[in-house]
Amino acid sequence: MKVVLFCGGLGTRIRDYSENVPKPMIPVGQQPILWHVMQYYAHYGHRDFVLCLGYKANVIKEFFLNYRPTATRDFIVSNHGQSVELLGEPEPDWRVALIDTGMWRNVGSRLWAVRKHLQNEPMFSANYSDGLTDVNLPEMVEFFEASGKVACFLAVQPNFSYHLVDFDQKGHVEALRTSSQSEIWINGGFFLFRPEIFDYMRPGEELVVEPFRRLIEADELVAYRHRGFWASMDTLKDKQMLEDLFERGETPWLPWLQQAKPA
Repeated sequence: MKVVLFCGGLGTRIRDYSENVPKPMIPVGQQPILWHVMQYYAHYGHRDFVLCLGYKANVIKEFFLNYRPTATRDFIVSNHGQSVELLGEPEPDWRVALIDTGMWRNVGSRLWAVRKHLQNEPMFSANYSDGLTDVNLPEMVEFFEASGKVACFLAVQPNFSYHLVDFDQKGHVEALRTSSQSEIWINGGFFLFRPEIFDYMRPGEELVVEPFRRLIEADELVAYRHRGFWASMDTLKDKQMLEDLFERGETPWLPWLQQAKPA
């Protein structure tokens, strides 16, 4: 299954950081968040990526042109640095198509621009490239296949810190609840599509607006509910939260690292 990653946005809500690098290249630990997203998909066997580039596309291109496995692997150096022996299991190879889809296009236009790279795919995945989750991807794919629908997205509960208030018409407060105690659900940015998605799209439209409205009217859109870990990096506060998790060795979005931790 091919994976489309939307990497062209300006990252205005985290602009203090993303003025120097595109948002997908903002690091979590030693590697950009884009690398973490791709590792998540690769863990489940999906290693054929289509990256929709835009803002500072050259930075992302340089990352892959100069990619070195030694950045995240243990290794032995000999012959005065001329020989490098990587330790442990070899890192799986990726096939990455880097497509410049323009500076000012929205997500729908970026997906439309790479549609020829998705020909003959029975289904494909798509992602905003700034969110991480521990959802079991094979189970989500199985749910989508069984639905027979054209499109599916990951529905998650927002993790904002504000409290939700229940009160009557006189202003008497009846309850205070956190977002996790509510039944509020949002689009988590992890998508699954059949190629028929392009029949519901028109050039220039935002993906989750007009096309999704048509899908809803045709009863061709389903949501996969997930109550586990999910986080997006929209602000510097979000970045710090992910950094703190990574430094503590708590990386639920990298399942194999969690499984390798000692009991």
